[in-house]
Amino acid sequence: MSLKIIRFRTLIALVITLIIGLLYNKYRYTVPWLNQELGGIFYVMFWCLLTFLIIPTHRTIWKIPLWVLTITCLIEFLQLWKTPFLDYLRSFWWGKMVLGNVFNWADFPYYFLGSMLTWLGLKLIWNVKDKPKK
Repeated sequence: MSLKIIRFRTLIALVITLIIGLLYNKYRYTVPWLNQELGGIFYVMFWCLLTFLIIPTHRTIWKIPLWVLTITCLIEFLQLWKTPFLDYLRSFWWGKMVLGNVFNWADFPYYFLGSMLTWLGLKLIWNVKDKPKK
């Protein structure tokens, strides 16, 4: 299997994750059984898949979810820090989506779940039996 196939699979997974994540963001307040923290799963999955699209190696299958999880947790703690510059960035839609507004301990399990699901997904995308030719 070539890196083209791996990148194509990753791109398909990324687009699906992005669509589901944006739909979740739009309807999370109107559908009673959706909780606010569930979006953390899609957030972590999106960044992992985007990074894997750029660096699709067998070695990065476990490194990317770990690094994205670490950075996401740091960003969550960054929400405790209120500065004019960060508040300015958070005033934009994309700033809210990337940096968030409110620190919430309940987000962390969803970050871990998103990281774990993405790690499993990357293993499936790679399909260990078929290693790409160099």
